[in-house]
Amino acid sequence: MSFEMFEKLEAKVQQAIDTITLLQMEIEELKEQNNTLKQESLQVAGNHDSLTRENQQLKEEQQQWQERLRALLGKMDEV
Repeated sequence: MSFEMFEKLEAKVQQAIDTITLLQMEIEELKEQNNTLKQESLQVAGNHDSLTRENQQLKEEQQQWQERLRALLGKMDEV
């Protein structure tokens, strides 16, 4: 009877070891995915900042063109 209990215990221990090993592998995969996502997040943030600056520059250019057009229209009204 004692030998059967020992075999059951050994099987449970082996099952626990297998489960722990699988979980460790999954943790490593998740760490790699996390690092990849962090890099992608940084890249997206950089792209966002770049687009924000470009948008601001285009708004300023649009404002300058509007001012020039107003000035030209004002001169045309004077004629």
